[in-house]
Amino acid sequence: MTDAPALPVVWRPRTTRIVAYATAGVVVLGMVVLAVVVAPQFKLFDRVLMVLFALGAAWVLHMLARCRVAADASGLTVVNAFRTRRLEWPEVVDADMTVGEPWPTLDLADGTSLGAMGLNGAERDRCAGQLAELRALLVRHGETTGPGPGPGA
Repeated sequence: MTDAPALPVVWRPRTTRIVAYATAGVVVLGMVVLAVVVAPQFKLFDRVLMVLFALGAAWVLHMLARCRVAADASGLTVVNAFRTRRLEWPEVVDADMTVGEPWPTLDLADGTSLGAMGLNGAERDRCAGQLAELRALLVRHGETTGPGPGPGA
């Protein structure tokens, strides 16, 4: 069993952030260049809309890149693309991730579940380690009695 990390700790996907921010930069830069050199039949309004579209796409990519799971002494903060949720330790019963899932699911005491996009299954080994650390913290601080199956179970 993995030892629980020292608190506070923040888990976030590395590859997702790199790809999202690089893509956002390329899209914005490309649209700005295109708006400047585009054919003369495009009016100023059209050019501004092209740049605004690129900025909107960059905002969506930023929202995906900001995902994280933060643990401190009082509980977890799960920051997903468009929603942030604060959970006290006893509220989180378990963290589970089966084969093919893009991120783990937190089982909550009220019977609902919450995806934790901050632990990204695309980074297989890294995600497995982060999930093991999260489970160790759940055992230490929550009401979980032991580790569940690992990623890929």
